[in-house]
Amino acid sequence: MTGLRVRHRKTLALDSVDLALGTGVHGLLGPNGAGKTSLIRVLATVAQPSGGRVEIVGQDSTDQRGRAEIRRRLGYLPQEFGYYPGFTVREFVAYVAWLKELPGARVPAAVERAVARVGLADRIDAKIKTLSGGMVRRVGIAQAIVNDPSVLLLDEPTAGLDPEQRVEFRELLRELGASATVVVSTHLVEDVAAACTEVTLLDRGRIAYRGTPEALTALGAASHGPGDHPIERGYTAALRAHRAPRGTEAAR
Repeated sequence: MTGLRVRHRKTLALDSVDLALGTGVHGLLGPNGAGKTSLIRVLATVAQPSGGRVEIVGQDSTDQRGRAEIRRRLGYLPQEFGYYPGFTVREFVAYVAWLKELPGARVPAAVERAVARVGLADRIDAKIKTLSGGMVRRVGIAQAIVNDPSVLLLDEPTAGLDPEQRVEFRELLRELGASATVVVSTHLVEDVAAACTEVTLLDRGRIAYRGTPEALTALGAASHGPGDHPIERGYTAALRAHRAPRGTEAAR
């Protein structure tokens, strides 16, 4: 994407963002209101940019035919995803596979594989309304990966997952990132440290930092700011540096 701008009424949510994302797991960090969800929604083609150009899987997202091709090759889990409570897990994930235009003969196996990958094989025929919040979140992840997407967008995917499930989810992310572009928007810096190959930090609609988790950790190791872990201190230091007036030193 180049020069991406997103405006919500009088608020500029994203301001001239240039970003290229390749294969791997990309962590998207930033405080509330930084523009993370706005960026994810544009990448998911559910929101149109106010300016700039966005190309996904070689297609222009503002072109109708391009959007159709993008959506076939996309997986998306929004922060609040809609589902049909009366559907079973199998029925719902199969429905999403149908929406993605997966060939009918491939759907049953694709559904079972996606559900197994999120640890819900034993609940595949349970109605979604009977599941816990964490299980429903895992159904959301299953529907996002059922078509083996080229681009996978996850907005706060670990919300409601317990620590063991989060560890398993990180392993799944690393597996998916070997062959796809995975973008994970999260407030949990430790998830980024454990699973991501690259980090983009947004602040006030602009990119405040871009680099590897190791580089962000190293930045934190040299900082005495708040945070229990070096990558958390690196996050704080990067924000301070971005907000510092030009010509002044970043947070000491």
